[in-house]
Amino acid sequence: MKIYVAGHNGMVGSAFLRRLQAQGVETITRSHADLDLTDQSAVRNFLRAERPDAVIIAAAKVGGIMANNTYPAEFIYENLMIEANLIHQSYKADVGRLLFLCSSCIYPRGAEQPMVEKALLTGTLEPTNEPYAVAKIAGIKLCESYNRQYGTDYRSVMPTNLYGLGDNFHPENSHVLPAMMRRFHEAAATGLPEVVIWGSGRPLREFLHVDEMVEGALFVQNLDADVYRANTESMQSHINLGSGAEVSISDLARLMADVTGYQGEIVFDTTKPDGTPRKLLDTSRLTAMGWHSKMPLRQGIADTYEWFKSNVADLRLI
Repeated sequence: MKIYVAGHNGMVGSAFLRRLQAQGVETITRSHADLDLTDQSAVRNFLRAERPDAVIIAAAKVGGIMANNTYPAEFIYENLMIEANLIHQSYKADVGRLLFLCSSCIYPRGAEQPMVEKALLTGTLEPTNEPYAVAKIAGIKLCESYNRQYGTDYRSVMPTNLYGLGDNFHPENSHVLPAMMRRFHEAAATGLPEVVIWGSGRPLREFLHVDEMVEGALFVQNLDADVYRANTESMQSHINLGSGAEVSISDLARLMADVTGYQGEIVFDTTKPDGTPRKLLDTSRLTAMGWHSKMPLRQGIADTYEWFKSNVADLRLI
């Protein structure tokens, strides 16, 4: 088995690479400098030359609320091009199996909680990340359409909010958990009297350590095709992948303060947007297949923080 991991330098892709290499799987990677995934001809030539048995699409342009609001054109264009090129050219190169990594932001803002797979396209998306969500929905539908028309075995997993080794810790362009970790780390180190958090602190979020996500995603990828189809809707390619637990942003801030040793005041800036009020995935389908998360959030944050402190000089902090 030879697997191409697209996006291997990112948090998600590097986690896949670590797990696959530890299992002795032959992996293929290319940096952005060597292969521009938005270039159709380059992707076509690469996949026809390498002929992997499977492709994992972990490459994406990602970011938090501010990044999505600031660069909407880049978020929709780059993600559409990456997934369209990889999915179509994988089919053209006779790639037997493909795994597409998506995001829980694809579900409607007002979706009933916890969100089930069939909630897709039943309502209005969260405005702050709509371009990114539209691109990811297109990726799911590409997988479903190729399965329907060509009989391919292209699957999508829908991870909840991820964190862990290799995350982006930029204070403005990263997701809430790593951005918060950096702020509390620096505040504790410099003795700042307060840390300011965007929004009211009331929204609820679900988090999953990236190593657990990879474990669950590979579980889905390796399922027998008949078993997989028996546990999904007709020709539907996506399965929710989460921890099944949620925490408020205010409780997450207090947990982060405790882990980093910060003892100052936590202030919530209610002039800033909260984003979606609640985002919890219904993972009953995956649980019924035989996989569920086991890592407590505090353990995952503490492990990530130890890695952060050991690698802070080399991280994406500016």
